[in-house]
Amino acid sequence: MKTPIRPLLALALLAGVFSPVLAQPAQPAPGAAPGFRAGGQPPPPGAVNSPMLGAGQRAGGGRGGLNPPAQTQGFTPPGAAVPVPPQVAIPRPAPEEYLRINTAIDAFIAADRSAAKPLLDQYHSIITVRPPRANPGIAPSINSSYLPSHQRNLDTIAAMNADIGLLLMGDSITDGWRNTGKAVFDQFYAPLKAANFGIGGDTTQGVLWRLQNGEGAGFKPKAIMLLIGTNNSGSGTSAEIAEGVGAVVLQLRTSFPDAKILLLAIFPRVDKDVQKQLVAAANPIIAKLHDGQHVFYLDIGQKFLAADGSISRDIMNDGLHPTAKGYQIWADAVKDQLAELMK
Repeated sequence: MKTPIRPLLALALLAGVFSPVLAQPAQPAPGAAPGFRAGGQPPPPGAVNSPMLGAGQRAGGGRGGLNPPAQTQGFTPPGAAVPVPPQVAIPRPAPEEYLRINTAIDAFIAADRSAAKPLLDQYHSIITVRPPRANPGIAPSINSSYLPSHQRNLDTIAAMNADIGLLLMGDSITDGWRNTGKAVFDQFYAPLKAANFGIGGDTTQGVLWRLQNGEGAGFKPKAIMLLIGTNNSGSGTSAEIAEGVGAVVLQLRTSFPDAKILLLAIFPRVDKDVQKQLVAAANPIIAKLHDGQHVFYLDIGQKFLAADGSISRDIMNDGLHPTAKGYQIWADAVKDQLAELMK
């Protein structure tokens, strides 16, 4: 008598229960190691992945991946993938593990005698475990147009005689403290000898590159406020975004071992639905980096939201970047935590 689990498992496979590891295209991977059957090719640079939010990509060890994406024009050549904290690392089984898993799947399909057997045979080529693509978010690289802003940050270190108490690191949302949020910055952060290293449009890989090329040396901040990752949502999954943020945190710990890191959850955004979902799903993974000793995770996203989950234009006029009121909300929300970290 057939056991009921066999057809249920077969249907689960086809229904996409294991879809996060089956989601790569079904072409043979040139140069793939034994056991990496069809698939394994990364999407082209800049392509938006399926909005599966990286589900099923559990925490594990490792760095980088296979089949690195092609170089994107206008960026410095990507460096080698950097280490990633195990709390946020995407699992990357060894070649022999892929072989064992896929051999077991083959045996299961061959032995199946359920009503789902014709479907299993028809879609056998896509029912397989494939290696995740290389995560561009952990391979240091910067948009060449950001190099003048990078130089500005290096000049800031010199202008402040390396006497920096608080480092603000991030993208355009952090960069906005220079203009839209300047009055609030002058009130809250200038007295703390703060340096703003935000660069509009930057990503986790950009911050990694900057830290490795001068922005992570020559001074010793007491605290760092990090907000990064929203721009990775244009081409990465939530798991890749979280892994990139983890890589930045690890690099900051290496560059500034005595500093306390205030790791902010990626701010909510309402400008683009897919990216809104991606950053929202990345935050619970990023939260695992909190250790209460060196890294302090704080999610202030609800402070910006109305009761219905919307964001008022007087807080973020484009659904992403804070207004002066938004920067005031931000400063009020983190001031007590920052005061503790600056002691």
